[in-house]
Parts: sequence; C-alpha cells; structure tokens
Amino acid sequence: MAMEEEAPPNEALTEFRFSDLTPQLSQPTLDALTVARFNYCTPVQKATIPLFCQNKDVCVDAATGSGKTLAFVIPLVEILRRRSSDIFKPLQILGIILSPTRELATQTYNVAKPFLETLPNVRPVLLLGGHGEGSVRDDMRKIDEEGANLIIGTPGRIYDIMDRMDNLSYRNFEVLILDEADRLLGSNFEKQINYIITRLPKQRRTGLFSATQTEEVKELAKAGLRNPVSVRVEVRREAKDKLESASSKTPLGLHMEYMVCEADKKSSQLVDFLTKNMNEKIIMYFMTCAEVEYWGVSLPQIAALKGCSIIPLHGRMKQVPREKALASFTKISSGILLCTDLAARELDIPGVDLVVQYDPPQNPNMFIHRVGRTARLGRQGRAIVFLLPKQELYRTYQEIKSIKLQERKCSDDVPDIIPQLRTAAKKDLDVMKKGLKAFVSFIRAYKNHHLHHIFRLKELEVGKLAMGFGLLKLPSMPELKNHLLITEGFVPVEDVNVHEIKYKDKSREKQRIRNLQIKKEAELEKPKFDKPKPTPNAPVTRKKTAKQRRAAQSVYDAAELDRDYRALKKLKKGVIDEAEFAKLMRGEDLV
Repeated sequence: MAMEEEAPPNEALTEFRFSDLTPQLSQPTLDALTVARFNYCTPVQKATIPLFCQNKDVCVDAATGSGKTLAFVIPLVEILRRRSSDIFKPLQILGIILSPTRELATQTYNVAKPFLETLPNVRPVLLLGGHGEGSVRDDMRKIDEEGANLIIGTPGRIYDIMDRMDNLSYRNFEVLILDEADRLLGSNFEKQINYIITRLPKQRRTGLFSATQTEEVKELAKAGLRNPVSVRVEVRREAKDKLESASSKTPLGLHMEYMVCEADKKSSQLVDFLTKNMNEKIIMYFMTCAEVEYWGVSLPQIAALKGCSIIPLHGRMKQVPREKALASFTKISSGILLCTDLAARELDIPGVDLVVQYDPPQNPNMFIHRVGRTARLGRQGRAIVFLLPKQELYRTYQEIKSIKLQERKCSDDVPDIIPQLRTAAKKDLDVMKKGLKAFVSFIRAYKNHHLHHIFRLKELEVGKLAMGFGLLKLPSMPELKNHLLITEGFVPVEDVNVHEIKYKDKSREKQRIRNLQIKKEAELEKPKFDKPKPTPNAPVTRKKTAKQRRAAQSVYDAAELDRDYRALKKLKKGVIDEAEFAKLMRGEDLV
C-alpha cells in the first residue's frame, strides 16, 4: 500500500514542492530549504522561480506576506551556482539586492544567508545607510579587505560605495533585484537607483518585486527590463458558501474592522481594546514619530496596561536602538510595538496576531501594507482602524478598493484614562513636552493627508483631540492662535503651573535648573537703559486708528494729485520746461 503524500500545512501554500520545480533546483539549495522547513511553494514562488531561473526578467505583484523574498533569493543563488566553477575575484560584483529600509535589507540578508553559504566562492556584504561618513569609510575598508560579490543594502549606501570605489568590477554582473520597488521609487531614491542601473551591464537579469504596481514601477519596468514577464498572484477566498475574487493585496486569513469614536474618547477606547487583547502580539501604527515617542512614555503609565511590554519604533531613532526594539518585539510572544510606517513594509515579524491603526495612514497605499503584518502565509490575523465621526467615509473608500471592513461598536462604560495621562504629564516634564510635540506633529501631518476630501483639517475637532492626548494646555501654534480650528471641548488644567513641572529624570532636571540659572545670569548682565522721562506738559501722542490712518492717506493722495495736475498745466502753457517738470514730479523745489 503506497504511503499518502504529506499535505501542505496551510492554505497559503500550493501542493507543489520545491523539488518539483522546473528547471530542477540544485541539491544544496533543496537541502537548505529542508533545514529551514520550506517544503511547499507559495503561489508567487511557484510562478516566479522557474521564470527567473530560465533567465527571464520578472515584474512581480503579489500580496504582502506571500513569500516574495524566497521568490528572488532562490533564483539568484541558482544563477550564481551555475558559475560555481569560476573563481570570482574579490571585487567582482555579481548581484545587487536593493531594499528601501535598513530593517528590510537586514531581514533579506538574514533570509539569504543560509542559501548563500552553499556558495563557497561568493562573498555577500550588507550595506546600510544612515551611519555617517565614518561608516561609509568602514564599509569601503571592509570590502577592500574581505571582498564583495553580492551586495544587499539600501540605495543611498550602495550609491556611495559604487561612486567612490573605482576598483569594483561589474563586467560579469548577473542579477539586480529591486525589493518593494514602489517604495524605492517613491522615497526620493530615483537619483541613486538611476545611477546604479546605468553602472550595470544591460545583459543581466532584473526583478521588480512589490505588493503595489505603481505607474513609476511600470515605467521602470519598461526602461530597465528586457521583455519582462509580469507575475500577478490573485487569491480566492470562500465566503457565504461561494468563492469570490479577493484583492491580491489583502492576506487571505485577515479579519478587518473599524471603530468610530469621538476624539476625546479615542484613547480611552484604545486602552480598553488593548486590555481585552493583552495576551496578543500587537503592532500599533501612528502617523508621526512624535506620536510614537509620546504614547511610548504615556501608555506604560496607565494602570490597566501595567506589566504589558510596550516597545516604540520609529525612523528618527538611531540604528542600534531601532535594531534592539525590533529584536525585542520579535522574541516576545505578547506585547505591543508602537511604530510608524517604517514597520509597514515587508518586515516579517513572526506571530503578529493583531494590527491596530490608531491613525489611518497619511498615504492610503500604506493601509494594505500595515494590515499585511499579520495573517502572513495563510495564518489567521485581525486588524482594526480607529476613525473619528467625520472620517467614516474612509470605510466607503476602502470598499471601493475591495477592502471590506466590519464595524466594531465602541464599548460602553469605558474607564476614562485622561486623568491618568494628565497626572503623568504633571509629574514629568518629558511626558508633557512629548505630548505637546505629538499633538502638533499630528495636526501638521493631518493637514497634508493624501485623502484631504475625507480628512479635512477644518472639520477636525482639535479641542476634543487635545483632550484625547491628555494635554494640560493647548500648544501655541498659528492654527490655534488665528482661530482656524475647532477648539471647543478642551478643558485646560487650572491647578498646575506648567513652568514648575520638573523632569522625572534627575540628570535632565539638573541640566534644566542649570540652564535656567545661566539664562537668569545672562539677563542680569545685560546693560539696562533708562527710559527718558516725559517732559512736563508735553502733549500725549496716541497711536492713530486704522480709520484715521486711511483718512490721512486720502488727504495726502489728493494733495499729490493736485500738485501733479498744476505742474502739468504749467508745462503745457510753457511756463516750465520738461527738465523743470521732471524735478516737480520728483518732489524737488525749483530754485
């Protein structure tokens, strides 16, 4: 009796094994796949790997979390293995993988490393930007000493290295990969990418991989690929006893909801929602870095969230803290990662159960990338987006894009967390300052929202919003000073002097006191000038009103016009010549 074939572990995989692909993958690659427990292909891998291995250029459009990284790593390794008999020179560049962020480049490098280790002659190198001039020199020194045949990194750093190192050879270059191609082209990397492409030989294999095929990506495909094969992976899901087509952008096992609540109740509803999902692994998105910083210090102050791991991650953090934050969240089984769209693209964080969008993304295309952090490779996942009453049209917008959101009602009798947020601000100047900065940054980002017909700044109830942030007072910003926004609903704290709030951190408080003392001493050293005493019986001069100034201007203008008319009559009668007329027009007296 024949043994039954093992079935694929989940519905995101095909019944097609990597060992069944044509052309046949090499045994070292198959062994590396087995060790990594990759036995069955995902649809994008089944479609792309054979094409790439047969030297076709590909332009791949597939859902986030569909296994695109292996879809280009395996063909790249196979193409290089065909030249395994060659002895590659230390500075002979054979392949480049471009990623839009340092995090994604690092992740790609780690995924590719076990497969590249089966190629003893190939030296991979990871090049990441953002570390300054010294880091560029360190990378150049490392390449000179150890060599480099495959480069994985960000466009800026790769551009710097290619521009400065004339000893790198691209004569035998084989493969160029643009991962998250739409983001590469939408992040001001055009100059670097164009330079990199022009330095490479035209006889190469090129792959564009993305979850969204923008017009820029299509144009690049026309210019940089030779007769590319377009790979678009559609999924079908079962609903109401029938199969219906689903957007290729949305993960298969994802359940999405939206919640509409008032701005001053939003943070309380959020905390209530988080406490009901404390055992889940959650990614929560905000629109700005300042918001991540503020909620990163304020949420741990909430009693209901005590003991919960809350980890901030945003683009303004230095690289080492960013890497530590990502590594910490990857290891834990439950907790909350607070982040911006930095962590919205292709970061494969295992075990994410829930995605919370506290702010809808400024760029609407980021919505699918955010929710794609969960329900990856056929797993189940949930996502929720918080909306204000005037933003409910956002649900209709998503439905037009074939993204269905189910309504989740606000919870009744939710504990009000505003007093706890304000108490935290009263006790720590750092919390208070970060709250004000987060509020201002949100207003500025909201003002430039791509969907301005839905997210209207003039309709934003900033008074209620400030209450939701737990602010002690409204910040000084032109939009509020000029009464351009709705400030009703904000109740300032009366029993506290914000200038007397101290830093909880003792070293920062010492520095604050020192700065105040320096400022006070500088003011005392300034020379004082006594104001002149008023002369007795001197007439008191008062500033004219606007009406008085306009009346005076009218009298002056009439006198000027009369003078010019008299001068013109004298010129016509021959009383004065043209030179004298010119003097009169300039206001000069005739002698």
